[in-house]
Amino acid sequence: MKKGKFIVIEGTDGSGKKTQADILLKRLRDESRDVSIFDFPQYGNKSAHFVERYLRGEYGGLEEVGPHKASIFYALDRFEAGEEIKKVLDSGGIALSNRYVGSNMGHQGAKFDDSFLRQEYFKWLYDLEFGLLGIPRPDLNIVLFVPPEVGQKLVDKKDKRDYTKGKKRDLHEENIDHLKKTAQVYREMVGLFPTEFVLVDCTDEGELMSIEDIHERVWDLVKKHIS
Repeated sequence: MKKGKFIVIEGTDGSGKKTQADILLKRLRDESRDVSIFDFPQYGNKSAHFVERYLRGEYGGLEEVGPHKASIFYALDRFEAGEEIKKVLDSGGIALSNRYVGSNMGHQGAKFDDSFLRQEYFKWLYDLEFGLLGIPRPDLNIVLFVPPEVGQKLVDKKDKRDYTKGKKRDLHEENIDHLKKTAQVYREMVGLFPTEFVLVDCTDEGELMSIEDIHERVWDLVKKHIS
C-alpha cells in the first residue's frame, strides 16, 4: 500500500494555524480524502503536563528554562501520539497536524542569539525527535507568517484557554521580543530547509489577508503533495 502524506501547519503566534488546519481538514474530507487531524501540544492530556506548566511560567521565565529542556517537554508529548500518526500514514491516509516539531525549532531556537549554535540545536532536535524518539517526519511544513505585533493582538482575541489558568497570554505570547525572534527564526528555517518548510505570508501590502485567501495559498501547496 502506498504510504500516506503528513502535512503540518506551523506559523507565528496569532497567524491562525488552528483555523487553517480546520478549513484544510474540511476541504480534504469534502474531496473524500482519508484524513486524520492532530493538535499539539495536546493540552489536557497527561503527555502535555510539563508543557502546560512551562507555558504558565511555573518552571521560571524563558531564560531560566533553556531550549533543550523545554524541547524535551514538547517532544515527549509528540512521542505519545507518534504511533497513531504512523497508523494513519501506513494505511495510506493523510495525517494533518496543527503544529509539530517546527514549533520547537521556532520558539526554542529563538533562545539562541548565535546562528551557529541555533543550527547545532536544530541538529540535536532532529536527532531527538526523529532519531531517538522515532516520531514520523512530515512531508510538508507550511509556515503561516504574520508580523509579531499583529500576531500578539490576534492572540488577545482568542477564546479562554484552560492551560493558561485565566491569563490571556502564555509565557511565549506575552513576550514581544521573543515573538520577534521566533518570527526571524521561522524565516531562517525556511531558508535552511527549503524542501521541508514553505512560508505563506498572510499579509498583502501590509494588510492581513482574509481567512479564505490564506486557505487558497495553503491549498495550492497541499494539493501538489497529495495529487
